[in-house]
This record gives sequence, C-alpha cells and structure tokens, in this order.
Amino acid sequence: MLAVPLLGLINQYLGFLALIAAIVLVWKDSSWQKGAKVAATIGAMALLGAVLPDPPEKGSAAVAQEDPKGADSTVTSPSPSAAEDDPSPAPKPRPKAEDYRGMRLDEARDKAEAAGFGVGDHNASDDDKSIWMRSNWTVCFQKTGWTWAQMKTIDFGAVQTGTPCPDTDGGAIPWPRMPELTWKTWKSARKEVLALDVVPEEHVRADTAYLNDTLPDEGKYDNWRVCVTDPVEGADATVDTWVTLELTHPENGCPDPRSSGGDKADLPDRDDDGDPDYRDPFPGDRSRNSTFPNGFPDSPDSRGSSSGGGGGGDGDGWNCPRTRWC
Repeated sequence: MLAVPLLGLINQYLGFLALIAAIVLVWKDSSWQKGAKVAATIGAMALLGAVLPDPPEKGSAAVAQEDPKGADSTVTSPSPSAAEDDPSPAPKPRPKAEDYRGMRLDEARDKAEAAGFGVGDHNASDDDKSIWMRSNWTVCFQKTGWTWAQMKTIDFGAVQTGTPCPDTDGGAIPWPRMPELTWKTWKSARKEVLALDVVPEEHVRADTAYLNDTLPDEGKYDNWRVCVTDPVEGADATVDTWVTLELTHPENGCPDPRSSGGDKADLPDRDDDGDPDYRDPFPGDRSRNSTFPNGFPDSPDSRGSSSGGGGGGDGDGWNCPRTRWC
C-alpha cells in the first residue's frame, strides 16, 4: 500500500498499477477485517491522488504529458481563437431551376414538378388576397431550396395577371397613375388609359359632360373632348378600376363646376325641343320652324314673332356662341 504513492511520484501509470495490485492483495489474501480493508483501499487511492499532477486547464493551447518511457512530449490542442478562425463548412448550393418568372402560375407549377421540384406558392404583394385559380396569377419571384430529406424545392411569389410585380417579394404593388386627359379627344384619351396596361378595355366608358346631352353612335364621338375623368388625375389605376370619361362636343366648352354646384350642367335648349342647341339641324328644326316660318331667327319675316327672340339679345334670345348656326 505504501508503494502506491511512491511509484505514483515516479510515473502515474506505475502508481495506477501498484494501486490495483494492492487492492487485489488486500481483499484476496489479507486477513484484515472488512472495515480495515475499506480504509486501506480509500487511503491508498487518496495517497495516489495527492501525488498525481494537476489536470490541464480547459482551453489551454498545449497539454504537457509524459509518455510511458518517461520522455516528455507536448501534444498541441487548438485554442479557442484558432477554432473561431476556422471557416465553417460551405453550405450546400441551392438547386438550379429554369426561370419561370412572367409565366402563368399553373403552368410554372406543372413544369417545376416535372423537373423534380416540390412546389409552393404565395401572394407576392402586401395585400391579403389568397391565391385562387392559379391560371389567373403570374409568377414574379422564385426561390429554390432543400428539404431536410434533401429533396429540392421551389417557391413561387405571384400576383394576379395584369398586376405589376412589386419591387421586392411581399412589397406594395406599383400601380400606375391616371394621366391628365382634360380636353383630349375620346380616341386619344382612351388610348392613354389602355396604355397603362392594367385597366381592361371594357372598363373604359364614355359619358356626356352635360346632363341633357347624348352621345352619338359608337365611333362618331372619337373627336369629342374630355371634360371630367373618374378616377381623377393622379389616382391609382388598377385591374379593378372602371374609368369614365365625360365628353363634350368640340363646339361646346366644358361645364363650369362652380356654376353647377358639382352636378352636371345643362346645355342651352332655347327651343325646348329636348335637344341641345348645337344638335338642332338648321334649317328644318320643327320647333324652330313653328316659331320662325322662314327657319331663320333673324330673318325679316320672323323678327318679333317670338317674345324675347331676336338676334343676339340676352335672356332667352338666340345668343348662342358655341352652336353651329349662330
């Protein structure tokens, strides 16, 4: 038992061997009582522990050890700073995929699945619309990746067809703005609205700027002028927008919104035949002929035949500077 610490001072391995031999001899061949054997075993272990060198501190750059032959050697272990400087393993590159941007979402999904991808999709804008009928959505963004089982995946960010793509996935839709169209012809104004590439053709409608005016047949008001637009200039134009252009005949001016209180104004209809003055044929208007036999309000035969009539008077006179016949 006393040899255990002595040999441990020389070499820790010799000390361990001596401890094992002493324990075997004490417990197998010794006549000591059990309590004495236990005390001797604990004492021998304590003596060996007292003479062994202290263990190296955690994180030290080098650990000094002795080989079984007694020759000193130094085993180098990495320091914390060295471990931090080591580059981490490069991540697995994302799988390559065809560029599906600009494609209809249902077609893009079919092609990606055929190429071996697991496919997902989401709304690429900041609104809360869910994707229904993928044939009505267009791919704006795509991102590939891997599952934990190493299956390649692709996720599509899409918007409704006809909607411009946001600058970033999940961003706001950059809707175009309504242009300035006042006093442009119907044909020109309609072309500008459709050039925004968001408003459907059937959403652009014509109406009259005056309450008692009526549009001629389609194609015959191409040169009529725009007075009012709804939505107004600068408003967002979207796929859901209905654009109304209120028109006036080029020989009429636009209504003065101050005089109409915001409502549509009436064109002059001095003969009360239901048509604005500029639409009355001349000569040949029945109401006018019933008042003026010769058809001309300033003819010698018609002067004074109508109260308030006459050439160029105020009030109910025939002073109409924007009509064809005045």
